[in-house]
Amino acid sequence: MKMTEHTLEQIRNQIRRILASGSFYAGRLSHVDPDALQSQEDFEQLPFSEKEDLREAYPLGLSAVPEEEIVRIHSSSGTTGTPVIIPYTRQDVEDWAELFRRCYEIAGITREDRIHITPGYGLWTAGIGFQAGAEKLGAMAVPLGPGNTEKQLQFLQDVKSTVLCATSSYALLLAEEIERRGLRDKIFLRKGVIGSERWGEKMRARIANELGVELYDIYGLTEVYGPGIAINCEHNTGMHYFDDYLYFEIIDPKTGEVLPEGQLGELVITTLRKEGAPLIRYRTHDLTRIVPADQPCPCGRSYPRIDVILGRTDDMVKVKGVNIFPGQIDDILKGLPDASSEYQVFIDHENSHDRITVFVETALKDQAARQFEKALKDAFKARVNIGIVPKAVALGELPRSEKKTTRVFDYRY
Repeated sequence: MKMTEHTLEQIRNQIRRILASGSFYAGRLSHVDPDALQSQEDFEQLPFSEKEDLREAYPLGLSAVPEEEIVRIHSSSGTTGTPVIIPYTRQDVEDWAELFRRCYEIAGITREDRIHITPGYGLWTAGIGFQAGAEKLGAMAVPLGPGNTEKQLQFLQDVKSTVLCATSSYALLLAEEIERRGLRDKIFLRKGVIGSERWGEKMRARIANELGVELYDIYGLTEVYGPGIAINCEHNTGMHYFDDYLYFEIIDPKTGEVLPEGQLGELVITTLRKEGAPLIRYRTHDLTRIVPADQPCPCGRSYPRIDVILGRTDDMVKVKGVNIFPGQIDDILKGLPDASSEYQVFIDHENSHDRITVFVETALKDQAARQFEKALKDAFKARVNIGIVPKAVALGELPRSEKKTTRVFDYRY
């Protein structure tokens, strides 16, 4: 992505603010002269930042503004290690709501809609972001938060919600309950905005078909506002992101080399306007690519695009010397017509050898299920060159989640 002079000046201003703040981040950039950044090449010599760096700033060392200007804090959703606390100024909160409003508009959502919000509230950025964007748009927010499926189903019917905001796991759980209870004709949903975890085409198709909705992928992370920094449009050619607020790069995750448009790598984000906790070259560990500018979206919007998130560099597991990503498993299941979207992978160590067992839901039974297992085993061997123990299980047998679904369990360590 070619950096404009305006973007470069925004970055210089951000670095000036960081250095003047004396914050933790100022120490990382103490050797940088903002006025010496005269080109994209100069910018690409700046150091990366990582989540571990942000943890070192706990609790409020990331703040680049006086404490009286902080109106809210959020924290990343990880359950291990020191939390990362991100401070927000009033302007940050307003900017995030504006980004979310744009996402809703790109998804064709209007102020006439009733937006049913199931992601969590609190330190996590999800629920409150979906709500602020709805209010900025002028739509009705229905802020139920996570869990309590009975009440979710009641409100979907009684309040006549038209947009469902959820993780893919919880959207699937609701879809299955609506189907099981015969409620399809009693709900009014027309769109779903799905975020927080990657999901494959199998799951997308099931949710869309069972709920009768158009689905939109929304992207974000707590360190960079939260969800709402990118979303796909009706043409589904990638997720539009807002380059007046954010600068995106794609790097080789091993070497750190900046990759050309179109090549798959790790997304790196620099915030251009964020006040409370500006970030310079933040490594997200999310795998995607920038859609080349010479492939414009049919929607006509000028916002650039990234492809769907294919996984994370830290989601990779190594079995028998082979690197495996969840996205590869999704692709394998996509090629098996009788496979459900739901699977789990168990990796253990037996008799000095790694063993990988793959459970996949299917409607097939008896001999047909055995043939399906053989097809699954052959597909794994052909795609990732590894042998597995395939296990066909009945539809609904694997656990469902109201939050994110864990799919890979590694018991070797």
